[in-house]
Amino acid sequence: MRIISTVDPVMKNILEIAENVATSRASVLIHGESGTGKELLARFIHARSNRASKPFIAVNCAALPEGLLESELFGYEKGAFTGADQRKIGKFESAHQGTFLLDEISELPLVLQSKILRVLQESEIERVGGLKPIKVDVRIIAASNKKLSDLVRENKFREDLFYRLNVIPIEIPPLRHRMQDLDLLSDLFVETSCSENGLALKKLDDSARRKIHEWQWPGNVRELQNVMERSVLLTKEPTITGDDLQIEGFQARQPRLTIQPGMTVEEAERLLIQKTLEYTAQNRTHAAQMLGISIRTLRNKINEYKLKSCEAGNGILERTHGDQ
Repeated sequence: MRIISTVDPVMKNILEIAENVATSRASVLIHGESGTGKELLARFIHARSNRASKPFIAVNCAALPEGLLESELFGYEKGAFTGADQRKIGKFESAHQGTFLLDEISELPLVLQSKILRVLQESEIERVGGLKPIKVDVRIIAASNKKLSDLVRENKFREDLFYRLNVIPIEIPPLRHRMQDLDLLSDLFVETSCSENGLALKKLDDSARRKIHEWQWPGNVRELQNVMERSVLLTKEPTITGDDLQIEGFQARQPRLTIQPGMTVEEAERLLIQKTLEYTAQNRTHAAQMLGISIRTLRNKINEYKLKSCEAGNGILERTHGDQ
C-alpha cells in the first residue's frame, strides 16, 4: 500500500481519526472531490485494522450498470438467469472477514440500497436466484464525491442507509486547500516515477515549483501525480523545469494581474493577498498560512484594502468571504 504523505495539519488530523477507528467495526463514510485519495484512505484504514491480513475489496458503483452491479456485489446461483451456467461468488462473500469499499456509493440505485442496508443490519446477503441468506462478516467503508445528505433531501438516497454509513464521517480536503503538501507530494511522485521506470532520480527546479504552486489542481492528487509522471518521462535532462511541466489548461487560466516594476509596496501586497485568496478559494485560514501571517493580520489587511477600494471606487478584494 502506498504511504499517505502529508505535512498539512488537516490531513494529519484525518489520518489520526482513521487510525483511531481502524480497529472498530464502525462504518466509515469518506467524502471528497475526485482524485483526493478516498480509496487510498480506505486502504490505510484497512491496513491498520485487525482485518489487515484479510481481503480488501473495492467496487466502483458508477462503473457497472444496475443489472451487472447486483450480481457483482452479491453473486448468483447457477440458472439464476440466462448465461448463469455456474454459481458465482459475489464481492461481499469474497471480502468475508475483510474490508469492503463501496466507491461512489451515490451512484448506487435505490433498489440496491435496501440490500446494502440489510448487509449492514443483518450481516447477511442473498445471491441472485438464491433461496437462503448467507452470513458475511465485512467492515464497510463508503466513498462519494457527492454529499449524500443533499441526495437524501432530494429523495435520491435512502435516509436510513445514509445514517448507517455515516457513523464515522471523514471529509478529505481538495489539494488546493493543502498547499503545504504540494512540494512533498511532487517530490514523492517524481521519485516514485523515476524508480518505477528505471530512471536516475530527477529533481524539480525553482521554476517548476513556482508553476506547481500557481495551479489550483482541479484534478487533485491524481492530476498532480499524472503531471509529475508525464514530466519525468518526457524530460531528458536530470532537472525538471517549469517549461517541462505540461499542465493542461495552465496558460488559459493564468491570472491577468501580475506584480510589475514600479508598483508600490502596498499595491504589491494587496495583489499578493488577492491572488492568494483566489488560489485558496477564499479560505482565509489557508491563505494566512501560505502568506506566513496570522489570520488576524490577514483580516485587518483585507478590511484596510476594502475600505481604500471603496473610497477609490475599485472592487479589489470585494469577493472575499468570512473565515473558513
